[in-house]
Amino acid sequence: MKSIGVFCGSSVGARPNYSKAASRLGAQLVARDLRLVYGGGNVGLMGVIADAVLDAGGHVTGVIPQALAQKELAHPRAQEMHVVGSMHERKAMMADLSDGFIAMPGGLGTLEEFFEVLTWAQLGFHRKPVGLLNSESYFDPLLAFIDAACKESFVRWSHRQIIISSEQPAEILDLFESYRAPTVDKWIDRKSL
Repeated sequence: MKSIGVFCGSSVGARPNYSKAASRLGAQLVARDLRLVYGGGNVGLMGVIADAVLDAGGHVTGVIPQALAQKELAHPRAQEMHVVGSMHERKAMMADLSDGFIAMPGGLGTLEEFFEVLTWAQLGFHRKPVGLLNSESYFDPLLAFIDAACKESFVRWSHRQIIISSEQPAEILDLFESYRAPTVDKWIDRKSL
């Protein structure tokens, strides 16, 4: 792995530990010589993780839609800043530039980005690790929902195993190093329809 795509909020959230976790993740990326690929913003947790990587001497690649760049939200210190035409282009470029993905606490956009790369992994469009930095147990309700979807046979348990979750950035990155994507030979069992 050379780069990690990080999805996170344009807000710092209600708890100081969200920012602390973002800073720790940034430090871990630099310690492991991993580049940060992220949404390009200089606000919220996006700004926190970018600053942490930059302050530790690491490399930051931002991908930001033109509409947000025009509002002066692009991080001015990022070594690379790709300005794209749409959110769709942003996600596609981030996916291409990243060898794995971590979602930190965030809002609807963060959840949408996480679920898109998770779905791509489920469908076998990529075999990259997908993780949740579960700071302050933020993602516990989401993980419980996904477990319920498995129990109701809408999500396969083998696909649930794609999601790597930890409160510790170092542990997520350790698990990324040993990750092997599940192989599901038969996607749909027509007998169950």
